[in-house]
Amino acid sequence: MSELKNRIDFVYIFDVQDGNPNGDPDAGNLPRVDAETGMGLVTDVCLKRKVRNYVQVVKGAAKGFDIYVKEKAVLGRSHVAAFKALGYQLGEESKKEIPNELKEDLEESSLFEGLSIIEEDEIGYLVVEGNADKKAIQEWLKESELSKQAISFIKTALKDAKSRKQTPEETEGGRQWMCSNFYDIRSFGAVLSLKSAPNCGQVRGPIQLTFARSVDKIVASEHSITRMAVATEKEAEKQGGDNRTMGRKATVPYGLYVCHGFISANLAKQTGFSEEDLNLFWEALKNMFDVDRSAARGLMSAQKLIVFKHDSLLGNAPANKLFERVKVEKDCDGAPRRFEDYRITINRDNLPAGVTVEEMI
Repeated sequence: MSELKNRIDFVYIFDVQDGNPNGDPDAGNLPRVDAETGMGLVTDVCLKRKVRNYVQVVKGAAKGFDIYVKEKAVLGRSHVAAFKALGYQLGEESKKEIPNELKEDLEESSLFEGLSIIEEDEIGYLVVEGNADKKAIQEWLKESELSKQAISFIKTALKDAKSRKQTPEETEGGRQWMCSNFYDIRSFGAVLSLKSAPNCGQVRGPIQLTFARSVDKIVASEHSITRMAVATEKEAEKQGGDNRTMGRKATVPYGLYVCHGFISANLAKQTGFSEEDLNLFWEALKNMFDVDRSAARGLMSAQKLIVFKHDSLLGNAPANKLFERVKVEKDCDGAPRRFEDYRITINRDNLPAGVTVEEMI
């Protein structure tokens, strides 16, 4: 894979029609908004999630393109896999046969990270990983609803598990393995120093995104919706068989959002982010909304991707001065309701030496 040798800055413009591009959990999942200006917001985390989802769909778990932060993932498992693949010792795990009277209690509970149940020859065993965070498990046991016998059994198993202190070389080896196997770590970086799993250090990713901000104010609309069914017999009795459930849905009638991004060739060297990875990232920005459709998000579309490419590792001009060359202006009377209601221009005159601009969308 070819090494990335150019700093890149880019402007990504997308829109939403009759949807909620990024709900705010602190505001009843209403569309995110800047409280002082009324401009709509979409977080960098939301956009990275869509990139991750696209790569996962396109590449699956292909070698080098797995995703570290994916839905329902247990992050520590990837750290353990890294150390096992590298042949590093994790410590001495504990494996104890589960008494019959405790099987149901343990199997029905959500065990803390570092604890698991396996079955061998129809016999169930409780496994405590060698590097399990014993203090955290002890605290979890205090709050758990397990029986006293089950808690006592787990505490006994904890005593037999033995961890070991890893070396700086092992931490660096783990970091490199994680970068080479997970696309999102190689691209966006990650904090890989978990207490309950092997420490793989920290990674600063070459791709950084800003929050996307709408060009104009947005006014979120709330809609009452009706489901022609109820969930329980009790609800049906209350309604005398009418069986309707009322709900709420929030949308933005229309919003055009602008996000700014930065790609560091210097950091790309440290993570192994390559030209192939970069092309996949551009592909994701162009197509990620098409693999992330839902009624709640309405019609979301990528409209413009304007890329400023420097001919050096560290760049030839400040990013903010390049971004100022992209103007997005309203070109209609009244409230905008489509992309054609805006005019986007790029000032290509007297570009700084060593900088080129390309419209990829």
